[in-house]
Amino acid sequence: MTTVRRRAALTATLIGALAASILPAAATAHAAGPGCRTVDSAPLDREQARTADPRTAALTERGGLGDFVTRFPAALCSARTSAEAGRLLDAWGGALWRAGVDRAQGRRPGGDLPAADDRPLYWTRVTMTVRLARWQPGFTVDPAALRQRFEDASRGLADDGFGGRPGVRRIFVSGFDPFGLDAEPRRANPSGSAALQLAGRRITLADGTPAEVRSVVFPVRYGDFDLGTVERAYAPRLARGPRAADLITTISQGYPGLFTLEAWAGRSRSADPYPDNIGALSGGTRDHPVTAPGMGPGAEFIATSLPTGPMTAVQQPYPVRLNTTVTEIPAGGTAPVDREDGPTPGSRAVAGGGGGYLSNEVAYRTNRLRLELAPQLPGGHLHTPVLTGLPDQPELLTGPAFEQNEAAITGEVLDILRHTSG
Repeated sequence: MTTVRRRAALTATLIGALAASILPAAATAHAAGPGCRTVDSAPLDREQARTADPRTAALTERGGLGDFVTRFPAALCSARTSAEAGRLLDAWGGALWRAGVDRAQGRRPGGDLPAADDRPLYWTRVTMTVRLARWQPGFTVDPAALRQRFEDASRGLADDGFGGRPGVRRIFVSGFDPFGLDAEPRRANPSGSAALQLAGRRITLADGTPAEVRSVVFPVRYGDFDLGTVERAYAPRLARGPRAADLITTISQGYPGLFTLEAWAGRSRSADPYPDNIGALSGGTRDHPVTAPGMGPGAEFIATSLPTGPMTAVQQPYPVRLNTTVTEIPAGGTAPVDREDGPTPGSRAVAGGGGGYLSNEVAYRTNRLRLELAPQLPGGHLHTPVLTGLPDQPELLTGPAFEQNEAAITGEVLDILRHTSG
């Protein structure tokens, strides 16, 4: 049995085992654990509150992941101690991640949305955190810690590492959740879709070298970055040894109509008034950039070390460009200056090529860590085109143009990664 088949079988076995233990007690779920109950009035954050829109539940159901939502409350009520709850959330989070990956790669049937659609996994995870927020066990728990365990596992942070086979190049990538959902809750994120389609895959690079790809999907939330989600994901893959990555790249959605490889990542946040998915602001502006909490020491700007020449040779169906622009406050100055050719010595970062938002920050954090732990590795950031094509009718969740554009973008991400052997 291949590794992929073994993983799919393990996922099915875990879900089956969970279901077997849950379903008989479904009717009396609240009696399963000591004092277990739910509180529908529990406070929700802005991201969780969007699940009141019935389209979010439809994305879960039509993605074939509805069983995770319906079975989860009873599973929570089966926990009898805080330690059991932690292990349960690890298991359910890991199972959800594997189900999302299997779905994206065509191994999990169910639902009528395209396999490439990243929205079912996103909304299933958010809805499960709502169930977690409403859970009131009869023993003391740390809700924030439990949610982090579930989030990490359901985003791939706890997934198995590289196989370490000789001669197989190891590529580690990350994508993002959908964002901008107040304006349009149907939005997807092709970087997250690409990460799901690439997780655990074997590909052949342009020079014929076999490669293994591993991936994670990050939240669009400043607070998670402040608490080290990026470092938790990337540090184990940068540790020396036969299972360490040979190349890393972060991926996010960027500009209309083209891919950009960002030549520079800046140290600062400066994106206000653009909020994250829970409505939080970065605290920094163009005139007054700030350094994020928890950021380790590093230069104001970090240059990409990806093989940009071969990667920008890919030009279909979207052009790929090397973006060398930055915004800086020059040495001795007080006002921000936009530059087309990178930073000047002694300047302070305002924005990298990816702006002053989390796209830029994920690139900076990962490459700061790369320079600390594995400076010889290639690393950088890739921006995808903006995914367009949602139907004008707000009740329609998908349409031919949307699906074709998503497939074209994620297909080209794979093609660009194949050209990292140069």
